[in-house]
Amino acid sequence: MYDPKSNEAGKFIDHQEITESLAWAHENRTNRALIDEILDKARTRKGLSHREGSVLLACELEDKNQEIFALAEQIKKDFYGNRIVLFAPLYLSNYCINSCVYCPYHVTNKNIARKKLTQEEIKREVTALQDMGHKRLAIESGEHPTMSPIDYILESIDTIYSCTHKNGAIRRLNVNIAATTVEDYRSLRDAEIGTYILFQETYHRESYEKLHPAGPKHDYKWHTEAMDRAMLGGIDDVGIGALFGLELYRYEFAGLLMHAEHLEARFGVGPHTISVPRIRKADDIDPSTFDNGIDDDTFAKIVACLRVSVPYTGMIVSTRESQKSRERVLHLGVSQISGGSKTSVGGYCEPESDDDNSEQFDTSDKRTLEEVIRWLMDMDYIPSFCTACYREGRTGDRFMSLCKSGQIQNCCHPNALMTLKEYLEDYASTDTKSIGESLITRELGNIPKEKVRGVVMDRLGKIEQGIRDFRF
Repeated sequence: MYDPKSNEAGKFIDHQEITESLAWAHENRTNRALIDEILDKARTRKGLSHREGSVLLACELEDKNQEIFALAEQIKKDFYGNRIVLFAPLYLSNYCINSCVYCPYHVTNKNIARKKLTQEEIKREVTALQDMGHKRLAIESGEHPTMSPIDYILESIDTIYSCTHKNGAIRRLNVNIAATTVEDYRSLRDAEIGTYILFQETYHRESYEKLHPAGPKHDYKWHTEAMDRAMLGGIDDVGIGALFGLELYRYEFAGLLMHAEHLEARFGVGPHTISVPRIRKADDIDPSTFDNGIDDDTFAKIVACLRVSVPYTGMIVSTRESQKSRERVLHLGVSQISGGSKTSVGGYCEPESDDDNSEQFDTSDKRTLEEVIRWLMDMDYIPSFCTACYREGRTGDRFMSLCKSGQIQNCCHPNALMTLKEYLEDYASTDTKSIGESLITRELGNIPKEKVRGVVMDRLGKIEQGIRDFRF
């Protein structure tokens, strides 16, 4: 029986409930009265249930689909304005004991070049990322008891936070590692990580077990309940996601919303972020062997329906997606993107080559961070390197209460402008700096409170003088 408050994976991700929800959604895919009712509820910005969201995803009425897209875009503006947060992944190790059939790290892959960064190599990678202008990273690692145990991860976190170079410093470090124990999550919390991220891959239990035939990740229950243990360990910002292409996308969509409902029901706060990666080609991995790939139109609708269903949750799209695809979903709900990403271990210091088969997946958007920033500014987005909420203790329910009320913009907009100013002063080319300065000048006029505007202008001047790290 479906029970969002249960701590058992089989109850808060209930297969029968999903199949019944999808059947109901299919039956009502042209039910104009019901779709209007759900859209009216979505306009209150209070969110939708997995059943309601699934109806919108199934909707076949073109005029209503256009309403869904328009509403998603407006909700995105209401909660996140025109800010886009930037980050980069940092791969520590690709040693792994799992056998995930969609990932080149799988233990039986004898072609991949196995690598593990030393602490000195991590410092060099971080310095390279700082020289690009990054302030927030997401560390990634394969699961291996001796090559990447929790002690190695914790030591690496300490190394990353302690590494400073010129005006560079990593101010927020998110962690994407395998499901672990409450004790380990408590250690990660004490190490002052930002968000703990773990993709479910697929919520369909039978498919999950086939896709993970051996290794610790085979245990669906252990993996699916990881966010509960993270919360119990004191990590109140968690990020969920599904790898679209492994299972039917409507099933994964419903599973994501049920997972969000569960976290809200049990802990009083939903996921901090939802990621929507699509499977990509990698060494020993051919996406065409999976039958559930989705086209760009379907991908855009998934993003839009997630945005209206969980309006307060950040959404992440990585460089798996092309520039064209990312541009489309930025308007529909995405609030965070990676830029200048490398998916190989050590890839920032040693450029990836055609002969290097250590990447986790092929990137589609291969532009530099500066090129991504220019692109965002050309579309009147504010590239943001802000980490203020995490560092001011605005996490978990404290962040969500501000986000749901719309008050978070009073902090985020000024912070975005100040962190962009830092980037322009420290890393940008002359042309990029000119474009950015014009954007900042225009955006100052959008700060409603005169006192706040005055403070921001004063701090922008101090940033020009070499002072860093202001935040509201």
